[in-house]
Amino acid sequence: MSYRSNGALRQHALAAATVAALSCIAMSASAADRINLAALANADQNNQFIVKYAAGTAERSNAASLNRALDAAAAGFSGKGAKLGLKHLRRIGTGADVVQAGRRLDPAEAESLMRQIAADPSVEYVEKNAPMTAFFTPDDTRFGEQWGYGASGINTAQAWDVSTGTGVVVAVIDTGITSHSDLNANILPGYDFISDSTAARDSNGRDSDPADQGDWFSAGECGVTYSSNSSWHGTHVAGTVAAVTNNAKGVAGTAYNAKVVPVRVLGKCGGTLADIADAITWASGGTVSGVPANPNPAEVINMSLGGSGTCGSTYQAAIDGAVARGVTVVVAAGNGNVNASNARPANCNNVVAVGAVDSAGKRSVWSSTQKSNYGAVVDVAAPGSNILSTLNSGTTTPGSESYASYGGTSMATPHVAGVVALLQAKATTPKTPAEIETILKTTARAFPATPDQPIGTGIVDAKAALDSLGGGNPNPGTQTYSNGTDVNIPDNNATGVTSSIVVSGRTGNAPSNAQVSVNIVHTYQGDLIVDLIAPDGSVYNLHNRSGGGTDNIVQTYTVNLSSEALNGTWKLRAADRASVDTGYINSWSVTF
Repeated sequence: MSYRSNGALRQHALAAATVAALSCIAMSASAADRINLAALANADQNNQFIVKYAAGTAERSNAASLNRALDAAAAGFSGKGAKLGLKHLRRIGTGADVVQAGRRLDPAEAESLMRQIAADPSVEYVEKNAPMTAFFTPDDTRFGEQWGYGASGINTAQAWDVSTGTGVVVAVIDTGITSHSDLNANILPGYDFISDSTAARDSNGRDSDPADQGDWFSAGECGVTYSSNSSWHGTHVAGTVAAVTNNAKGVAGTAYNAKVVPVRVLGKCGGTLADIADAITWASGGTVSGVPANPNPAEVINMSLGGSGTCGSTYQAAIDGAVARGVTVVVAAGNGNVNASNARPANCNNVVAVGAVDSAGKRSVWSSTQKSNYGAVVDVAAPGSNILSTLNSGTTTPGSESYASYGGTSMATPHVAGVVALLQAKATTPKTPAEIETILKTTARAFPATPDQPIGTGIVDAKAALDSLGGGNPNPGTQTYSNGTDVNIPDNNATGVTSSIVVSGRTGNAPSNAQVSVNIVHTYQGDLIVDLIAPDGSVYNLHNRSGGGTDNIVQTYTVNLSSEALNGTWKLRAADRASVDTGYINSWSVTF
C-alpha cells in the first residue's frame, strides 16, 4: 500500500512471506509519506513492533511523551478482543523503540495498529519486529574433504601463501557458539542479544555469554507442525570462517588466523529484527543501550540468516551504521529458490549477498524446494553444498564436539566473509566495504556454465582477489569473464542493446587472439548485427546480418584486441535490423 502526500491510498495485494512476516510503514515530514506492506503471515508473532520517532521530537527524547503517544495509539486502535495494553520495551542501537501489545494480534489487527501508530506525524516509520531464521539445509552424510577451498571452490590453497587473515576480527551473528577444540583458540568474547529468555533458554535474556543453548523445538511450536533438533548453526559457520588450522586434526578455516566474535541472536524459533539490529550495531563498534562496548569491533560481519520481505528501515539503518564504521556486511541470499529481492537482509543496500554453488559450479540444490536464491541483488557465489565444518553432537542441549557437512547459502556466506578477512589482513590500509565488494565481484571466477538463474558475477576466488591488491600476479594466465544475464533484443531496432562485463586487476593489453563466445537466442540470424565494444569505445564487428533464417547465434569468434587495454567495461551489442523475428542475448564471455 502506498500513501502519497495528498493522502490518497493505493491498494495492492499483500505478498506471501515464507520465513518471516514483515510490515513496514515509513513516514517522512519532508517527503511523500510511504507505506510498504508484505504479509503478516505468522499471527503468533504479531505483538512486537519497532517504532522510530523523528530526531528532535518529544517522543524521541522524553519517556513520558513516548508513553503518551503509545497510549494514544492504543486508544485509537480498532481491533477486537481484549484490551491492547501497548507498552515500551526498550530502545535499540539505531534509535528506534521496541513496543509490545498486551496480547497476540492477528494480521489484520497488526496492520490496523501500525496504521494508527504511523498516523502520528512524529513517527518516521513503524515495522514488525519480525522473526528471522537461519538459512541452512543439513546433509545426512559426512563429506570427507573440504572441496570448497580448492580450484572448484574459492581457491584458498594459493591464497594462504599470501594471507591467512591475521589481525582481522569477523563477527558471526548467528545461534552463538559451542566449545570445540578445533575452534576455541580463535574465539574472542562475544554477546548474547536474544532479549526473550524463553527463546534464549538461559533464563535471563541478554547477557555476555554467547554460548549456544540449542535451537530445538517440538511440533506445534514456532508456527510449524514438525519438530527439529538443535542445529549448532553458529558453530558450523564460525568453523568455515576460522577453524584452527595446521593442528593435525579436524578442518581448516578460510581465514584461519583471523578471530571470531560470536554474537547470539537466534534461539528457539529463530530471532527478532530488533535483536539482530542491535547485534549489528554492537558488533561493528556502535553503542547499544545497556550493553557494554564491544572490545573487539569487527571488520567483517557474517549473517547467515534472514527472512522474507523488503529490507525495512530498521535493518537498513543498522547496516548503514556498520558500513559507516568501515565494516563489510556479508549475508546469505537464502535457500527458497526464489528471487532474493524478497529475501532480507540480502535485499538491503550496502551488503555483499552470497548465492551458493555445488562442486560442479552449478547453483546449489538441496531438495525439490530448497535451492539457492537468485536474482540481481545476489553479488557473488561461493561453495554451499556438502560443506564440512565444526559442529556439536547434541540433539537438544550441547553434547560433545563433532564435525558434519551442511548445505545452504549459510555455508557459502562464511567462505566469502573469510575471504574478506584475507583481503583486509593483506591490504596496506583497510579497504572500504564498497571497495571490498568491487574486488569480490570483479575478481570472481566465471561459472563453468551459465547458471540456470543469475547468482552473481561468478564464484569468489580468494587468490585473484588478493592479487588485485598488488604484490601478487596481476595477470594469472588466461582468464574467462562471463555475463549470463538475459537481455531482450527489441524487434527492428537499429540502436540495439548491450550486455556488459567488467575486467579489473589486470595489466597490459588484450592478446591478438582473444576469444569472444556468443550465445544469442533468435529466430532469424539474418536480422542481427552483433558487435564487441572495447572499454575505449572501439567497435569490433562479430556478425553482420548473415545466416538468413537460421535460428540462434552460438559461436566463438577470434578477435585481435592487441591495441586494447584489458581492464575496463567490455560490451556485447546486438541490434535487430528487421521486423517479425525476435530474441535475446542469452550469455556471452570473453577470454584473454
